[in-house]
Amino acid sequence: MRDPIAKRCEREGKIFDTSHPLAQAIIKGWKTGSKKGSPVDCFVISADFELMGRQLVNEFFNDNWEKKRRDEESYLMFLKECLEGKQPGLGNITLNSEEPSQDVFDVFRTPIVGYKDYTVVVIDARAFEKGGTLTIDIETGRADAEGHFYLVDGDDDLPTTERVTKYMVLAMKWLEPDETGQLTHRFDRGQFFKLGATGCYGRSEKGSTNAFKAKISVEEN
Repeated sequence: MRDPIAKRCEREGKIFDTSHPLAQAIIKGWKTGSKKGSPVDCFVISADFELMGRQLVNEFFNDNWEKKRRDEESYLMFLKECLEGKQPGLGNITLNSEEPSQDVFDVFRTPIVGYKDYTVVVIDARAFEKGGTLTIDIETGRADAEGHFYLVDGDDDLPTTERVTKYMVLAMKWLEPDETGQLTHRFDRGQFFKLGATGCYGRSEKGSTNAFKAKISVEEN
């Protein structure tokens, strides 16, 4: 079945305006989070076209089954988290003085097409208004894929068709399977960061994956 938007454009002879704020919010939802590209059940978007949350359809039903929870209960929890600013499904973690450290467990993949295929974790460190030191302790799993880990500014998009430029990278680490490493970065004001994890192109088999654990913490100035 062809995409409904494409069919409508063909029928009406109009080009869909992707510059519209609503379209931009949806596109951001496709590209945001640790599992970008996964089938999405719904987005929550504010009246100002700010993306507030994303519900992945596969995770939704799997979680409900495992936790023996009704669908409507999960939807209500999801909506409440969106309204509370927790940005569920967007890959975000929020650090503050009360909770300055969190653990992330996820998977990275060596790209099949293109140069890089990133798993992205968005780090919200805005609560540290006077800045601090961001430390990310990473441990890779025992599968075959080697990993590249990049820390960049929250406003930067990690390129998938070319190398990350040295001007963009705040810190980076290359890790082999079953290895540990650390990224550190000092910052002067509260802000967003992105941690990008991807398989090493040219060193690992295309499509190969590996797990990683990242302990992300901030020591306040």
